[in-house]
Amino acid sequence: MSLIKLQVKTKSQEYPIIIGSGALNKFTKLLNENSISFNQCLIVIDNKIPKKAIKKILSFLPKKQTKIHYFIANEKNKNQKNVDKILTILLKGNFNRNDCLISVGGGITGDVSGFAASVFKRGLKFINIPTTLLSQVDSSIGGKTGINTKYGKNLIGSFYQPNLVISDIDFLKTLPKREIICGYGEIFKHSLIANKSFFSYLRENGTRVLNLESPFIEKSIYLSCSIKKKIIEDDENEKNIRKILNFGHTFAHAFEATLNYSRKLNHGEAVILGLKIASKFSLLNKFLSINEFEKIENHINSLNLPSNINDFFSYNNLNKIITFMKKDKKNNTNRINLVLLKKIGTPIYNIQYDYKKIYSFLKKELI
Repeated sequence: MSLIKLQVKTKSQEYPIIIGSGALNKFTKLLNENSISFNQCLIVIDNKIPKKAIKKILSFLPKKQTKIHYFIANEKNKNQKNVDKILTILLKGNFNRNDCLISVGGGITGDVSGFAASVFKRGLKFINIPTTLLSQVDSSIGGKTGINTKYGKNLIGSFYQPNLVISDIDFLKTLPKREIICGYGEIFKHSLIANKSFFSYLRENGTRVLNLESPFIEKSIYLSCSIKKKIIEDDENEKNIRKILNFGHTFAHAFEATLNYSRKLNHGEAVILGLKIASKFSLLNKFLSINEFEKIENHINSLNLPSNINDFFSYNNLNKIITFMKKDKKNNTNRINLVLLKKIGTPIYNIQYDYKKIYSFLKKELI
């Protein structure tokens, strides 16, 4: 299957997303086609990336001008300390704004690397090579960078668009099934907020997508990226419509933080739980019909995706979950800001609720 190209054009930057098997083999050609040049570069690599893939990337780069930093990618390491390690390498190497930082890894690696690139001398060139399904369909697109703190997830960060994104499908073949499910959560979310026909496609082909069958996986990545591309082109800095990308995430981020970002629940699994909970909250508040809610719930169940918050939490966790929801970066009042569904493909946003109402709702779910 030939490579697919999506051109993203925001107010701050225009850049291509290249999707397909073997995309990495075109690395040099893609640099030339997009007029990306640099004297030296730093590659930040997730330490779980296969050595064969690292060797391939390095073969395209000049040895003397290339520095490598291996990063242990997990939510606990997504912090200022690890950003400082990257910045120190750039400073010691006397990098300038015409040089380049290349991220090779999942969303955590991309978020940390992108944030470092954005603050180093107020911005140097940034190339993102996402290697997980989650990062290929979500975090590598749109320019959100960020790190976690003890107060919550992604509370420090910047909007910083990359110069190039290369999503090579071959990386996905090295991932455990749990990581594929993690990425599917964001694909599923994109269908719910923007494209009912895409949702129908997933209902019919979800198993094929999870099994990385071609052309189903390529089409799902492309459609997912296309949805996000359109949204961020309309609203780069999340002032209005981009907020819909947070559907399910206010719950999901609180779930992750409550478990202290443990491996018991990864981001995509938390998102799937958040999608179901937000859909049910939409139903109970008379936005979403019972028929549409059941379609969402049945799809989650049919693929054996995480669906029951009782598998991860008890009533004893409720106060902590609500505390993190209150601290969510999307809130601008004492109330909790949610994205909900009116129907599949039609979200509503800027809906605010008193935390007591959400507390009461989650209490019933956890008892």
